Amino acid sequence: MANEGYWARYESTIDEQIRKAEERGDFADLPGKGKPLPGIDAPYDENWWIKSWVEREGVPSDALLPTPLQLRKEAERLPEEVRDLPTEEAVRAAVSDLNRRIAEWVRAPSGPAIPVRRVDPEAIVRSWRASRSAPSPAPVVDAPTRTRWWRRRRNG
Repeated sequence: MANEGYWARYESTIDEQIRKAEERGDFADLPGKGKPLPGIDAPYDENWWIKSWVEREGVPSDALLPTPLQLRKEAERLPEEVRDLPTEEAVRAAVSDLNRRIAEWVRAPSGPAIPVRRVDPEAIVRSWRASRSAPSPAPVVDAPTRTRWWRRRRNG
Protein backbone atom coordinates (compact mmCIF):
# COMPACT_ATOMS: atom_id res chain seq x y z
CA MET A 1 0.00 0.00 0.00
CA ALA A 2 1.24 3.40 -0.92
CA ASN A 3 -0.24 5.22 2.10
CA GLU A 4 1.60 3.11 4.70
CA GLY A 5 4.85 4.99 4.19
CA TYR A 6 3.14 8.33 4.58
CA TRP A 7 1.46 7.49 7.91
CA ALA A 8 4.63 5.88 9.25
CA ARG A 9 6.44 9.20 8.65
CA TYR A 10 3.56 11.35 9.90
CA GLU A 11 4.06 12.94 13.32
CA SER A 12 1.25 14.89 14.93
CA THR A 13 1.94 18.26 16.51
CA ILE A 14 1.55 16.79 19.98
CA ASP A 15 3.87 13.88 19.20
CA GLU A 16 6.43 16.37 17.91
CA GLN A 17 6.20 18.49 21.08
CA ILE A 18 6.66 15.40 23.27
CA ARG A 19 9.63 14.21 21.21
CA LYS A 20 11.32 17.63 21.41
CA ALA A 21 10.69 17.85 25.18
CA GLU A 22 12.28 14.41 25.65
CA GLU A 23 15.28 15.49 23.57
CA ARG A 24 15.67 18.62 25.72
CA GLY A 25 15.49 16.47 28.87
CA ASP A 26 12.31 18.07 30.24
CA PHE A 27 11.13 14.68 31.54
CA ALA A 28 14.48 13.59 32.99
CA ASP A 29 14.01 14.51 36.64
CA LEU A 30 10.30 14.43 37.31
CA PRO A 31 9.19 13.70 40.89
CA GLY A 32 8.46 10.01 41.40
CA LYS A 33 10.73 8.90 38.57
CA GLY A 34 11.77 5.29 39.07
CA LYS A 35 9.25 4.73 41.86
CA PRO A 36 6.29 2.36 41.61
CA LEU A 37 2.91 3.87 40.92
CA PRO A 38 0.92 4.31 44.15
CA GLY A 39 -1.89 1.78 44.52
CA ILE A 40 -0.71 -0.34 41.60
CA ASP A 41 -1.22 -3.55 43.61
CA ALA A 42 -4.65 -2.54 44.97
CA PRO A 43 -7.78 -4.18 43.56
CA TYR A 44 -9.34 -2.32 40.65
CA ASP A 45 -11.80 0.38 41.63
CA GLU A 46 -13.52 2.30 38.86
CA ASN A 47 -13.82 5.36 41.11
CA TRP A 48 -10.15 5.45 42.13
CA TRP A 49 -9.63 8.85 40.56
CA ILE A 50 -12.49 10.58 42.42
CA LYS A 51 -11.53 8.95 45.71
CA SER A 52 -7.92 10.06 45.35
CA TRP A 53 -9.01 13.58 44.37
CA VAL A 54 -11.32 13.85 47.41
CA GLU A 55 -8.54 12.65 49.71
CA ARG A 56 -5.83 14.80 48.12
CA GLU A 57 -7.90 18.00 48.03
CA GLY A 58 -9.63 17.47 51.38
CA VAL A 59 -13.08 17.81 49.83
CA PRO A 60 -15.90 17.01 52.28
CA SER A 61 -17.90 13.98 51.25
CA ASP A 62 -21.13 16.04 51.36
CA ALA A 63 -19.91 17.91 48.28
CA LEU A 64 -20.39 14.72 46.25
CA LEU A 65 -24.06 14.39 47.14
CA PRO A 66 -26.79 15.44 44.70
CA THR A 67 -28.03 19.00 45.15
CA PRO A 68 -31.33 18.14 46.88
CA LEU A 69 -29.55 16.04 49.50
CA GLN A 70 -27.01 18.80 50.10
CA LEU A 71 -29.84 21.29 50.60
CA ARG A 72 -31.69 18.97 53.00
CA LYS A 73 -28.52 18.44 55.05
CA GLU A 74 -27.96 22.19 55.20
CA ALA A 75 -31.54 22.69 56.38
CA GLU A 76 -31.04 20.08 59.11
CA ARG A 77 -27.80 21.71 60.30
CA LEU A 78 -29.07 25.30 60.09
CA PRO A 79 -30.21 25.67 63.74
CA GLU A 80 -26.74 24.70 64.99
CA GLU A 81 -24.98 26.84 62.40
CA VAL A 82 -26.87 30.03 63.25
CA ARG A 83 -26.57 29.54 67.01
CA ASP A 84 -23.39 31.64 67.21
CA LEU A 85 -24.51 34.43 64.89
CA PRO A 86 -24.56 37.81 66.66
CA THR A 87 -27.86 39.29 65.44
CA GLU A 88 -31.33 38.26 64.37
CA GLU A 89 -30.72 39.93 61.01
CA ALA A 90 -27.73 37.64 60.42
CA VAL A 91 -29.87 34.61 61.28
CA ARG A 92 -32.61 35.73 58.91
CA ALA A 93 -30.02 36.37 56.17
CA ALA A 94 -28.66 32.82 56.56
CA VAL A 95 -32.19 31.38 56.35
CA SER A 96 -33.00 33.61 53.37
CA ASP A 97 -29.86 32.47 51.54
CA LEU A 98 -30.70 28.80 52.05
CA ASN A 99 -34.34 29.33 51.04
CA ARG A 100 -33.19 31.18 47.91
CA ARG A 101 -31.00 28.23 46.89
CA ILE A 102 -33.83 25.78 47.61
CA ALA A 103 -36.19 27.86 45.45
CA GLU A 104 -33.62 27.92 42.63
CA TRP A 105 -33.34 24.14 42.76
CA VAL A 106 -37.14 23.71 42.80
CA ARG A 107 -37.45 25.94 39.71
CA ALA A 108 -34.80 24.02 37.77
CA PRO A 109 -34.23 20.66 39.48
CA SER A 110 -31.23 18.55 38.64
CA GLY A 111 -30.38 15.14 39.92
CA PRO A 112 -32.79 12.82 41.72
CA ALA A 113 -36.33 14.02 42.43
CA ILE A 114 -36.07 14.38 46.20
CA PRO A 115 -38.50 16.77 47.87
CA VAL A 116 -36.84 19.72 49.60
CA ARG A 117 -38.88 22.09 51.74
CA ARG A 118 -38.07 25.67 52.47
CA VAL A 119 -36.93 26.46 55.99
CA ASP A 120 -39.33 28.34 58.30
CA PRO A 121 -37.43 31.50 59.27
CA GLU A 122 -39.61 32.11 62.34
CA ALA A 123 -38.86 28.65 63.74
CA ILE A 124 -35.12 29.17 63.25
CA VAL A 125 -35.25 32.61 64.87
CA ARG A 126 -37.23 31.20 67.84
CA SER A 127 -34.64 28.45 68.24
CA TRP A 128 -31.83 31.02 68.00
CA ARG A 129 -33.47 33.25 70.63
CA ALA A 130 -34.03 30.29 72.95
CA SER A 131 -30.41 29.22 72.68
CA ARG A 132 -29.23 32.75 73.50
CA SER A 133 -31.57 33.36 76.45
CA ALA A 134 -31.06 29.98 78.06
CA PRO A 135 -28.42 30.24 80.74
CA SER A 136 -25.53 27.94 80.24
CA PRO A 137 -25.88 25.04 82.63
CA ALA A 138 -23.53 25.13 85.58
CA PRO A 139 -21.21 22.19 85.72
CA VAL A 140 -22.42 19.52 88.07
CA VAL A 141 -19.86 18.71 90.71
CA ASP A 142 -20.56 15.68 92.82
CA ALA A 143 -19.46 15.93 96.40
CA PRO A 144 -16.85 13.34 97.10
CA THR A 145 -18.19 10.45 99.06
CA ARG A 146 -16.06 8.88 101.68
CA THR A 147 -16.38 5.30 102.47
CA ARG A 148 -15.28 4.50 105.95
CA TRP A 149 -14.84 0.81 105.74
CA TRP A 150 -13.24 0.60 109.14
CA ARG A 151 -16.37 1.92 110.87
CA ARG A 152 -18.82 -0.59 109.53
CA ARG A 153 -21.19 -1.95 112.06
CA ARG A 154 -21.21 -5.55 112.62
CA ASN A 155 -24.59 -7.00 113.15
CA GLY A 156 -24.56 -10.33 114.65
